[in-house]
Amino acid sequence: MSDKPESNAYWSANIRIVTWCLVIWAVVSFGFGILLRPLISGIKVGGSDLGFWFAQQGSILVFLAIIFFYAWRMNKLDAEHGVDEQ
Repeated sequence: MSDKPESNAYWSANIRIVTWCLVIWAVVSFGFGILLRPLISGIKVGGSDLGFWFAQQGSILVFLAIIFFYAWRMNKLDAEHGVDEQ
């Protein structure tokens, strides 16, 4: 890893994006699906409760959204720091 400030700024921004994506993923999959399930079990979604929906489908959909967000944000970050593919 280079000691250039531009390189450090790029990797700091990259790590920040990855950290936030992982935090959101953990809160949705573990938090809503397991820990907070008793609190949100009274809300009905598609014939089952919201906690079950998050555990089965919601966390997968959020994970897919995070993948697309990460790809979009990293392309933008690459362009800002001049390391894009074009």
